[in-house]
Amino acid sequence: MGGSAVPPRNHKTVLLVEDDKDIQEVNKDMLERRGGYDVMLAASLAEARERVAEAAPDIIVLDIMLPDGSGLDFLRELRRDADIPVLLLTALGKSRDMVKGLQAGGDDYLAKPYENDVLLARIEALLRRAGRVPDVITKGELTLKTVSMTALLRGEDILLTQKEFALFLLFAQNEGKTMSAEYIYEKVWGQEMHRDVRAVQQRISTLREKIEGSGYVISSIRTEGYRFETEP
Repeated sequence: MGGSAVPPRNHKTVLLVEDDKDIQEVNKDMLERRGGYDVMLAASLAEARERVAEAAPDIIVLDIMLPDGSGLDFLRELRRDADIPVLLLTALGKSRDMVKGLQAGGDDYLAKPYENDVLLARIEALLRRAGRVPDVITKGELTLKTVSMTALLRGEDILLTQKEFALFLLFAQNEGKTMSAEYIYEKVWGQEMHRDVRAVQQRISTLREKIEGSGYVISSIRTEGYRFETEP
């Protein structure tokens, strides 16, 4: 039989943020045809913000040089509220530009020109890494739905923000382990804390209130950090 098989839909969505229409269409066709992905397109930072607000993608392929600003600014904004994997795709191939991109919160970096096989492989690798988190995590009366980023207490949505959900997910995945404020900040905010310990304290205080009565508590361990555990 001639022709290659069409891959099954994998229900993963890729957001391509690229202002070159030709590159947009080539990458979209390749990712749909060879990867089985659903693909959303954005040609500017404004459009990228709209796409993420409409439906959070599973991964973002982000060009740094865009007509209405730097993709790094968008990446920093994104990292304040979400932990979507981001592959930086740009003509800036110098090592210092790669470092800036990774420091801003990028998960990987691919310089133009590139082979389609490499782009596809990088996307698949980032999604495998992100996909290690199960779709549903249950902790007693608490249920975390990682796809929709919602948390339920006895079936009722406790209305977590994206940052609170990321924090709760970190605790749920590390039940019984003591984590320092610095470690928590690096994992949830995606950067070094730089003395911003109040941000951690405030988010944990809010989260404690929202999970009250669940049978679980977030304990403060003097000089060490915080621990998510069953209520004594």
